[in-house]
Amino acid sequence: MRLWTSERHMRWLIALRARLNAAASPAETEAIWNLYSRSVRRLVRGEAAEPAWPIAARDDQLPPLRARDGSSWTVWLVLGGRGAGKTRTGAEWIRGMVAGLPWLTRRPVGSIALVGETFADVRDVMIDGPSGLLAIHPPGERPIWTATRRRLEWPQTGAVALAFSAEDPESLRGPQFEAAWVDELGKWRHADAAWDQLQFGLRLGERPREVVTTTPRAIPLVRRLLADQRVALSRASTAANAGNLAPAFLQAVVDRYAGTALGRQELDGELIEDRADALWTRAAIEALREDRAPPLRRIAVAVDPPATSRKGADACGIVAAGIDASGICHVVADESASGLSPQAWAARASLLYHRLEADALVVEVNQGGEMATAVIREVDPSVAVVSVRATRGKHMRAEPVAVLYAQGRVRHCGVFPALEDEMTDFGPTGLSSGRSPDRLDALVWAITHLALQGRGGEPRMRIV
Repeated sequence: MRLWTSERHMRWLIALRARLNAAASPAETEAIWNLYSRSVRRLVRGEAAEPAWPIAARDDQLPPLRARDGSSWTVWLVLGGRGAGKTRTGAEWIRGMVAGLPWLTRRPVGSIALVGETFADVRDVMIDGPSGLLAIHPPGERPIWTATRRRLEWPQTGAVALAFSAEDPESLRGPQFEAAWVDELGKWRHADAAWDQLQFGLRLGERPREVVTTTPRAIPLVRRLLADQRVALSRASTAANAGNLAPAFLQAVVDRYAGTALGRQELDGELIEDRADALWTRAAIEALREDRAPPLRRIAVAVDPPATSRKGADACGIVAAGIDASGICHVVADESASGLSPQAWAARASLLYHRLEADALVVEVNQGGEMATAVIREVDPSVAVVSVRATRGKHMRAEPVAVLYAQGRVRHCGVFPALEDEMTDFGPTGLSSGRSPDRLDALVWAITHLALQGRGGEPRMRIV
């Protein structure tokens, strides 16, 4: 191990002293004091010291000594922007808990839960990612990942971490743990159910604890954790980790979105609440959420095609909704995407149309004229295309759809974070970022086609 500079070593000693002063028991005090004394002796002799992460880490990447109410925390909430180092924070905390580092835990933990939005996210980000658990361990200490068993094992200590998907909350029923790492909680479709099952499973050891690393989204569970003063809280922005990010990313993304609602959430790690003049509120959308849709009489897939597919162009909005026998609309899919060629978005929309056994593919033709419908028919002649042309502004077209939401006549089957972000940030002047609300446009066309034709919807659109 390379030697540290005196300045970095002194940071480590200061951090140890702070933890020594906050030690909760004589045993913890003794363990931290022994580590502190050993580090001082090594500094005097000019030797290498303890693991380098506590020195290299930013303050927000090290666990707080106490919760916000001064108590010993069981949940550490790490809110950060994209690329802020949240994954590294979670991975290093797990590594330290397994190793039994005295400034983190009184004794090593042996049973751990790793919970992500999907199993693929746990595997690709938390375990096998560039800042994941495999990458941060030196070769001689690296745990063994067995994908078929969804199991990560440290042979040196016998510690085992099991991977779980928040899409399957029931899989967390039964297993028990000493520690857990929860990633991207704000994106979880079944956030409350998966979270509750995990809490019941954290029942081993003297002090079960968990770290939650997420970009903030204003879902009820994240709001509750923020309001709970017993939860330890750290915040990090993308800019704080600029030294580890590509300059092109910082220039292209940070410069573009800085100051916007999307930028404050995705870059600064702020929890963005509803825009005051938006047509929708997050609370209203949440109240209309459902796990699954009832039988649907008609289904429409709506497409808001971009004017061009070049880099930086608007996304292609692709949203599907259906209407049931009682006249309630149900939003069932958002497969919008950026950077697609006309043939690619046409194929994507066609696949969704057939998968849902839809009755109509509604396509706005303002941007591409008849080209949009021609491309779809070329890709799949069997699709029933309905061409529509906007005759009013986006806000005026969206207003009658917002009224349907207010009347409880539209439900969201599942969670559509990107679509819902546009909805709650859409006011009279459009999105706060200035970008086109492509997902929202597609949603408006789908609901209008299903529920508003002949009921006040026709003045907002014209069938071509």
